[in-house]
Amino acid sequence: MARNREVMVVLPGLMLAMVLAMLDNMIVGTAMPRIVGELGGLTHLSWVVTAYVLGTTVSTPIWGKIGDIFGRKTIFIISIVLFMIGSVLCGMSQDMGQLIAFRAIQGLGAGGLMVNVMAIIGDLVPPRERGQYQGIMAGVMSLAMIAGPLVGGFITDHLDWRWAFYVNLPVGFVALALIVAKLHLPKRSAAVRIDWLGAIVLTIGITALVLITSWGGNDYAWGSWQILSLAAVAVVSLGLFAAVERRAADPILPLTLFRDRNFTLITIIGFLLGFAMFGAINFLPLFQQTVQGASATNSGLLLLPMMAAAMVISIFVGKRITVTGTYKIYPIIGGVGMVAGVWLLSLMDVNTPTWQTGVFIAVLGVGMGFLMQTTMLIAQNSVEPKDMGVASSTSTFFRSIGGSFGVSLFGAIFNNHFLDGLTQHFGAQAADQLAKGGGQMNPAALAALDPSVKQGVLESLASAISGLFWWAIVFAVAVPVLAIFIREIPLRGAPEQVKAAVAE
Repeated sequence: MARNREVMVVLPGLMLAMVLAMLDNMIVGTAMPRIVGELGGLTHLSWVVTAYVLGTTVSTPIWGKIGDIFGRKTIFIISIVLFMIGSVLCGMSQDMGQLIAFRAIQGLGAGGLMVNVMAIIGDLVPPRERGQYQGIMAGVMSLAMIAGPLVGGFITDHLDWRWAFYVNLPVGFVALALIVAKLHLPKRSAAVRIDWLGAIVLTIGITALVLITSWGGNDYAWGSWQILSLAAVAVVSLGLFAAVERRAADPILPLTLFRDRNFTLITIIGFLLGFAMFGAINFLPLFQQTVQGASATNSGLLLLPMMAAAMVISIFVGKRITVTGTYKIYPIIGGVGMVAGVWLLSLMDVNTPTWQTGVFIAVLGVGMGFLMQTTMLIAQNSVEPKDMGVASSTSTFFRSIGGSFGVSLFGAIFNNHFLDGLTQHFGAQAADQLAKGGGQMNPAALAALDPSVKQGVLESLASAISGLFWWAIVFAVAVPVLAIFIREIPLRGAPEQVKAAVAE
């Protein structure tokens, strides 16, 4: 019970830090039209997102490892401060080049926020008790994903766009104060050699992967020399990384972790979860705004059934794992729910009403709720306490990379299917003109079309988006299949104490 009180005291600070990481991209995304209108540089718009994603993804494995070495509290405080400095600099940007550079700094800080939150929970709480707290975290994540577009819309409509970044400061200061005052973790020895070579080679490989997923099919064709060169850099760098890690005295990412069957399986499941879920869901707002005619703000609210379902199930699963100590069944159920959700979404067409889409995404949310934090719990339970940060960062990293590849691949599939649909309706020449800009078709552009043309465009959009979910099924099916092979390893923790804490 004493441990329960200790965690609840520091939990608000951890949740605020996590909210910082979750909200930022969504708020900034909503404010981007206003930012471009003032700073110019429309051709560099994608780099504002890419720089942040690159900073986050590259730093994630490194934050986890140095937290294991030097102590989680100090590293967590540094990541919060770095994120806040990046936010201030972004708000002070005078041109698009500055904004891109400062977004990279902000992303470096963000990489340490999520990883350290999960690792700190892992440090404070034995696996047997951890589920209930990670369930609460999943609920906060779901709420943040809904609140992001709403906050971004309010700032865009009523304040200067710079407040999209400055809004991070009060939240960050409160989180920082709580962490400094309330978080108490054991001191760690720093008498180790940092694997700088491994960190450098890994950074090069991850950078190449992120640029491939950001540029492939958008800025450059998949078969272009730019993408093929990046692919070669990624393969060579990651191959060198594996060789370096085998010889390193204290590797940045110990490859021995993958000798554990559970850790390997749950890492692959995390990648597939990110690939199928984030890759396909990225296009739901487009369907809601164009085909169903929802406003940008309302399309965010229309995702509420999915997030509410995920939040409720995550909290329920967390408590059940804490009480029973068993967890294998949950990724299996979650995988089946995920398959059911994406299959239902693949049935959508131009006549699908909003309420029906809400039911479909609620089913998907149920699947997400069984999976979101269970994957992290299994990853952490598969390693020694000294590797808690690495396990957390590796799980987060592979899910992030999966999402990046999913968005990129599904974007290419969407563009091809959309063009095919337009060609069937209007012929090749007219289709090329209508499809200019690919997936950037927006409600304003649709409203300007002749009604007969608009109907054909809407049908093509609906068919292209629902087709993405058919592809997502292929990857989603692998999740419950892989989960079957997870071994039920007992979670550390005293059942009697756990039950008392939950009852309290």
